[in-house]
Amino acid sequence: MRGGTSKGAYFLAADLPAEPAARDELLLRIMGSPDARQIDGLGGAHPLTSKVAVVSPSTDPHADVDYLFLQVAVDRADVSDRQNCGNILAGIGPFAVERGLVRAGEEETAVRIRMVNSGDYATATFPSPGGRVEYGGDAEISGVPGTAAPVVIEFPAGASALLPTGRPRDEVDGVPVTCVDNGMPTVLIEAAALKVTGYESPRDLEEDVELADRLRRIRLRAGRLMGLGDVSDTTVPKLTLLAPPRQGGAITTRTFIPVRCHPSIGVLGAASVAAGLRIEGGVGADLAVISPESDRIRIEHPTGFLDIDSSLKATPDGLPSARRTAVVRTARKIFDGTVFPRAVAQPRGGHR
Repeated sequence: MRGGTSKGAYFLAADLPAEPAARDELLLRIMGSPDARQIDGLGGAHPLTSKVAVVSPSTDPHADVDYLFLQVAVDRADVSDRQNCGNILAGIGPFAVERGLVRAGEEETAVRIRMVNSGDYATATFPSPGGRVEYGGDAEISGVPGTAAPVVIEFPAGASALLPTGRPRDEVDGVPVTCVDNGMPTVLIEAAALKVTGYESPRDLEEDVELADRLRRIRLRAGRLMGLGDVSDTTVPKLTLLAPPRQGGAITTRTFIPVRCHPSIGVLGAASVAAGLRIEGGVGADLAVISPESDRIRIEHPTGFLDIDSSLKATPDGLPSARRTAVVRTARKIFDGTVFPRAVAQPRGGHR
């Protein structure tokens, strides 16, 4: 399925091995990793198209289904569950209905989802006329050709601190940053502080060796500050470079995931950016153009924009926390069938 601006393989948990190591080994063979082209599997040779959703009925009274997101590395034999994915999340509700985990409503369906990776929750609401998922519609999102039915995803306030360091601003490797987590651990950095404009193409930013080295150092140090420990082998926190808007939005962004530069921006990453822009004293507060009368924040990215509804409230200790976060995405079923995984590799010199 395509979920938002990502694409992945969606599985029922019961159809995969229960033991994580065996499951991950199978998924590497299904997706065609490790191989830069993923020529022998379902993967699309990019982190945004090498994703997996594992879905099961939930025993949590606050959820209908459990959703485990797995990021399958392209050129490494690695499967990570250290982060959520808000784009793949957009397909979870329709998939749950398709697989009989949730009964569709006659007009629309709301599916309560527990994101196993973090323990957070989301509710996805989408049209289902006549009790069947409707994928066609007139909702348009940047980075996806054409239109589709809207999937409205609302996130209740999570249990984690919006400011993991307890401060609206920190200095990491000599650069002011704001570390924020509104569903995705994210480090906000003013692009100019790294001697780039923030308007460069993703390819140009990826080819900047000096910038890549600086971002790596910042990410490793920020990860420890945010309580994530050694993040050298993980995909979080994400790093988002900020610049003043150019197309009438609130802010311009370039996001690293964590090495490749995102051609757009992830849903949960955008939710964290939007909340971060509202934090007084934060890195983005002086760059963003935000209307005080509206919760809507338009985040510009390399291929367009993403609208997030975001509002904050104060906690008893005076720190900000999320009040409401919602986004409109789309999803589409691309293929439903049987995948034949690559055979288990034989030791060199063994039988063929």
